Amino acid sequence: MFFRNLTLFRFSAPVATDLQRLDEVLPEHRLRPVGPLEMGTKGFISPLGRQEEALTHNVSHNTMITVGGEDKLLPAAVVNDEIFRRVQKIADEEGRKVSGRERKRMKDDIMNELLPRAFVRSSRMSLYADKKHGWLVLDTSSRKSAENALTQVREALGSFPAVPLAPEESPRVLMTDWVSSGNLPAGLALGDECELRDPATATGAIARCRRQDLDTDEIREHLRNGKQVFQLGLVFDDRITFTLGEDLILRKIKFTDVVLDEQGDSHESQAAEMDANFALMALEFERLLGKLEEWFKLPRPE
Repeated sequence: MFFRNLTLFRFSAPVATDLQRLDEVLPEHRLRPVGPLEMGTKGFISPLGRQEEALTHNVSHNTMITVGGEDKLLPAAVVNDEIFRRVQKIADEEGRKVSGRERKRMKDDIMNELLPRAFVRSSRMSLYADKKHGWLVLDTSSRKSAENALTQVREALGSFPAVPLAPEESPRVLMTDWVSSGNLPAGLALGDECELRDPATATGAIARCRRQDLDTDEIREHLRNGKQVFQLGLVFDDRITFTLGEDLILRKIKFTDVVLDEQGDSHESQAAEMDANFALMALEFERLLGKLEEWFKLPRPE
C-alpha cells in the first residue's frame, strides 16, 4: 500500500478541524456502479477494499481515504466507424447526404446502443490528510487526477480549501545549485537520474540521464551552458529514493531496505497490516515533507 508518487496540497489548521466530518459525509458519496447509459461514476470506497464498510482509515493525526471510479471503455473510433457505416448506408440506399443535425442524433442513438454493452474499467486513488501539519498527500503524479480527487472531497465536505504548493524558493534554481555546487542539505544525496533543459525556449535542448553518476564534469558542463534541472533523483537519509520535479511532484518513490526491514512479518488482520504500513509510510513522509517545507519555503495557509 506504499504510495509510489506524491502530489501535494496544503491546508490550514481550521480546515483540518473540518476534516473530522469525513466519517459523517462520505457514506452519502460512496461509489455506486456505473449505470447502463452512463460513461462513468466516481465516489469513495474503503481504503481496505470495496468489500469493507469504513470509508476512512485513521492512524494518529493522519486520515486516509480512497476515491474509486468506474468508467465505460467506448473508444471514439468505434463510434465514428459506426456513424460512417450508417451514413454510407443512407447514401447508398436513399441517395442523399446526412445533415449535421441528423449525424448528431445518429451518434446519440449509437451511444445509447453501445454503452450498455461496453466494458467497465475500475480505478482507485488513495490519499491521506496529515491534519497536524496541513498536508494533503495524493498517490499520483498526475495533476489532473489529483484535482479530480480533490473535487470529490470538496463535494463531500461542501468546501475544502486545500491549495497547491507555493514555494518561495524556485525548485528549478535550487535543484540546479545542488547539482552544480554539490552542496546539498544535510541528509540529502544525489540519485542516479536527472532531466536538464534549456529554459530559454519551449523547444530548448533536453538532456536526460538515467543510472548515471550526477557528480561529474559532463553534467556540470550542461549546466554551465545554460541548462537547468527540471527533474532530479534524490536519496533522503538513506531511507527513501525518489525523483523530484520542478513542479514539486515526487515520482518513483521507493523505501530502502532500511525502512522495509522495519515492517512486521505478520499481522492478525488486513486492518492491522494496513495500520502498521500506513503508520510507517506516514512517519517517513512526515519527515521528508517537513524538509521539503524547509528547503523550498512552503508556507502552510493560515
